[in-house]
Amino acid sequence: MRLPFGNNKQQSPSPSIDHEKFQHGGEVAERDDDLLVACPSHTTERRLMQKIDLHVMPFLCVLYLLAFLDRVNISNASVYGLNNDLNLRGDQYNVALLIFFVPYILLEIPSNILLKKFKPNVWLSLNMFLFGFVTIMQGLVTSYGGLLTARFFLGVFETGMFPGCFYLIGMWYRRHEAQKRYSFFFSSTTLAGAFGGLIAAGIYNLNGRAGYAAWRWIFIIEGAITVGVALIFFFVLPTFPEQSKWLRDDEKAYVSARLRQDQGKSGVERPIRGKDVMHVFKDKKVIIAGFMYLTTVPAYSYAFFAPGIIKGYGYSPIQTQFHSVPPWAAAFGWSMFIATISDCAKHRFAFILVSLCVSTIGFAILISINNNTSLQYAALFLVTSGTYGAMPIIVCWFNMNLGGHHRRAIGSAWQIGFGNIGGIIATFSFTSSGFPRYIAGYSICISFTLLSLLASFCYGALCWQENRQKDRSTVDLNLTEQEKIELGDKGPDYRYQL
Repeated sequence: MRLPFGNNKQQSPSPSIDHEKFQHGGEVAERDDDLLVACPSHTTERRLMQKIDLHVMPFLCVLYLLAFLDRVNISNASVYGLNNDLNLRGDQYNVALLIFFVPYILLEIPSNILLKKFKPNVWLSLNMFLFGFVTIMQGLVTSYGGLLTARFFLGVFETGMFPGCFYLIGMWYRRHEAQKRYSFFFSSTTLAGAFGGLIAAGIYNLNGRAGYAAWRWIFIIEGAITVGVALIFFFVLPTFPEQSKWLRDDEKAYVSARLRQDQGKSGVERPIRGKDVMHVFKDKKVIIAGFMYLTTVPAYSYAFFAPGIIKGYGYSPIQTQFHSVPPWAAAFGWSMFIATISDCAKHRFAFILVSLCVSTIGFAILISINNNTSLQYAALFLVTSGTYGAMPIIVCWFNMNLGGHHRRAIGSAWQIGFGNIGGIIATFSFTSSGFPRYIAGYSICISFTLLSLLASFCYGALCWQENRQKDRSTVDLNLTEQEKIELGDKGPDYRYQL
């Protein structure tokens, strides 16, 4: 089995690893503090990477697909009568969307710290089981208050899924290998959107079965699937390379060595302390990275309101669910295409620029055209492709530019947490009073798309500036290895990727 992001050609040799010997069955010697890492003769680097891909990526992708599906399936449920059955009035539906993001934003950093403490397979599978259970309960609520309670706890238990998985992926792959994996993982959101529409269309036939409306069955069935998968994932979810049981000792040593060469020592054994949080936030690039990720405004706007937007084009409930699938599929294709080119070029910013421009064009068409449903529907393809193509590159760029476990755990959680403020903004950007044109909502989406582009430019400029300063520095700091671990990417030997 070969995943779409698998290495299809031999990696370029690095200066301190004899890849020629490694690929042809010899011993690889890597000098890192005079440590020689012996690689088994029957293992090639490409085969080792495929082994890692098969043990890491599929499980994380399924996990996040189910997490995102359980988060946004409320939009499919609303098409089937959730609002009417629960007597939602005015902006109550929007408030139900908003309350999810309160714990989701506040608990990102604590969750990543706990993930490192309890190990990823334990922490992620536990939370997966709990948000699946809450999703089932969401299908049984009978009042507005019950819906708010369910959405709040859904946010509590989903808070660690996205930053935790991104953090974990970053501890397995070198920077020039990461984008395809990040984009494939992130594309779980687009697949969730596509599957959500298909599943909702099929579930319509269960309307009234056992006395439950179709919208209730959406939550019950999808939540039950999540609970079942979580029980299995406790045993199969990956952990950090140094703690993995499916790698031999020599393979662990080689994986750790190649990551040290690319990113410096990870400091997996080092606990994350309270002062680490304050030190990370002294770096202005970290603050800017949060604004880069405000592409969440157009992303959540589409995820939560796409069925309503498409329904406004005159489609029936079933047709609406089916028409919601193709834009998500297009977003998956574009995301993987642009991620592959980005990895080959070993560059990020230009591809963020291209994707965000595509998204902006899509929103501009939606604002200016109101009597051509074919063109409006086509614009949704640009919106999804551009937005969901840029987001994984933005997160990968920042995450893989953070050196060490402590800086990556805190920094990645901060970016995801702050960026998800966009979820709150999105929930009130598209209100019932704007139906069916949603001019205000589309305008807000364009504004935050451009803000993200500006922040990305500033972040890239700061990375370039710090690289130049390190290149020009002639002072030998004589730092110990422990001091380098403490500094992470701020160390004198680290260079940021642009």
